[in-house]
Amino acid sequence: MRPIGVADMVKVDRLMIEEYGITLLQMMENAGRSLDATGRRMLGGSTAERRVLVLVGKGNNGGGGLVAARHLANAGAHVTVALAAEPGELGEVPGRQLRTLRRMGIDGSDRSTPSEDLTALMAGTDLVLDALVGYSLQGAPREPVASFIRAANAVSVARVSLDIPSGLDGDSGIPQQPCFRAAATLTLAWPKAGLLAEAARPYVGDIYLADIGVPEHAYRAVNMERGQIFAQGPIVRLEVRDGDWHTTPSSEEVEA
Repeated sequence: MRPIGVADMVKVDRLMIEEYGITLLQMMENAGRSLDATGRRMLGGSTAERRVLVLVGKGNNGGGGLVAARHLANAGAHVTVALAAEPGELGEVPGRQLRTLRRMGIDGSDRSTPSEDLTALMAGTDLVLDALVGYSLQGAPREPVASFIRAANAVSVARVSLDIPSGLDGDSGIPQQPCFRAAATLTLAWPKAGLLAEAARPYVGDIYLADIGVPEHAYRAVNMERGQIFAQGPIVRLEVRDGDWHTTPSSEEVEA
């Protein structure tokens, strides 16, 4: 599996919507459900009474985090959302996810989170999900996202990034400052080129790949061949061998 660049990933996302009628809402639900599954794995399989903090940016990556928050709360976890933007700044589809959480009474879903509150929020947390910035980041993270990343990196807790650690360049893999340090990264649809870089390794942790419903022909439009990588499940673990991505045996797969 050769990795994909940001420009080609943008093209795949566009094709899904414009050519195949797969909505952003569908893709976001698939991404968030897979993040939920990966988070459960990091918690040892049980969410009961576990404390989860979801760091949420205003873009579509944040929307995936909000979906995961909903599923984890439904499964018995104590979920808190930390918004790095005012609720009204979220895009239409992430905003819809946020309104659902607000109606569910999820802590933090009704307001932005002041940076000075983050240390207290993380005290006693079992899992932090990073859904702050996606693969299209340009330059270093700005405030308040930068403060969210620093606060998460400062505590000893299981950390999972959605698609790519916030602050990591999607093409080069060069970590900006600050850059989220994940114990595991759940990348979506196809492994991003930046995750393969040597400089990225201290930040990405274990890498999983989630199927979000991309049709085979959309991959072929950017000269990718999906093959049978998801034949045994919608999430597979990846490893780097000889400078390229390979899936691991089925025993390493995660059930969604």
